[in-house]
Amino acid sequence: MPLFFYSHLFLSHPELRSMFPVSMATQRDRLVGALGRVVSSVDQVDEVAEFIQQLGRDHRRFEVIAEHYNAVGASLLATLKHFLGERWTDELAADWAGAYGLIATVMVEAADASARTSPAWWTAHVTAVERRGLDIAVIQVRPDPDLSFVPGQSVAVEVPSRPRLWRYLSPANSPRSDGSIEFHVQLVPGGQVSSTIVRSLEVGETIRLGAPVGQELTLDESERERDLIMVAGGTGLAPLRAHLERIDLDWQSTGEAPRVHLFHGARLPASLYENRLLQNLAGRPWFTYTPVVSDDPTYPGRKGLVGDVAADSGELQGRLALVCGSPEMVRHTVSRLRAGGIAHSDVRFEQFATLDEDSHDMHHHTHDPQPSRLPQSEEGDHA
Repeated sequence: MPLFFYSHLFLSHPELRSMFPVSMATQRDRLVGALGRVVSSVDQVDEVAEFIQQLGRDHRRFEVIAEHYNAVGASLLATLKHFLGERWTDELAADWAGAYGLIATVMVEAADASARTSPAWWTAHVTAVERRGLDIAVIQVRPDPDLSFVPGQSVAVEVPSRPRLWRYLSPANSPRSDGSIEFHVQLVPGGQVSSTIVRSLEVGETIRLGAPVGQELTLDESERERDLIMVAGGTGLAPLRAHLERIDLDWQSTGEAPRVHLFHGARLPASLYENRLLQNLAGRPWFTYTPVVSDDPTYPGRKGLVGDVAADSGELQGRLALVCGSPEMVRHTVSRLRAGGIAHSDVRFEQFATLDEDSHDMHHHTHDPQPSRLPQSEEGDHA
């Protein structure tokens, strides 16, 4: 089905081919599946409107214009007609066209509004690169102009040597007065973008950033006062660390903060790459830090799966849970926390897969793995 879709799209609109990565191998399944999932949630459009608006703003980085949405919609309908055969009726065609049209309109309107106040993408200068072990890098960048985001969001990143391969990373800091942003990147085996960033990105280089997206790990005003349990796997720590920085700044200025217990899981002790900073932060009266190692039996601290350790902590009652890590880690942790008594709606999570090429997918983020919800990321988010 994806092969038919892209063949139809590129034959009918050859000018669109240059907007996609040179290699379509990891791209091929994404747009079609994501289109289907997003359009299928059109009956809950009020619930997902903000997310779809974010997507519209975010897709400006591809220089997507309204006509492109029409081309994609036509190829989607042609693909469905081809594979459904006799089951493709005029009524069904009208339903799909109407649903896709509504989604596209929301995205285009949001993109147009955004164009009046912000760029399609931000140029960011790399100001520091710190390699932590063999496979993790912490990088500092300075966007121009300033890029406004809130802790828990993600931005798409493109590095010069990998054009059109955008990859989502979460800022690991609360917004700073100088506008700088910190990213944590873990090398994904075979990942073109992560390997470039970890192994060869240098101070002075310029990267591009897309508009911030995501609501799953953000906290509104009422939620900021709730006690938290945070569970991170690997560089899934980044968006949670952004919240910690915000909470600590609030605590320093007001003397008040919610209670927070962070569980950070890694396969090996060396991958607990923020251990020193988090141990220092644990001197705060509001913060508790538990590192967990799964694959080193000689490790003197907590061993096992981070989700098990968090669920067995005895601190679940009344807390809001934020979970970020690989799909396997997230699935396991979410099920353990819910079984331990945290309300279904109080477990907030984001997954990232180990594929590394993004992109023109209506990507990531969900509170709930039910198929009626928005699509999960399938590119190398954070990781």
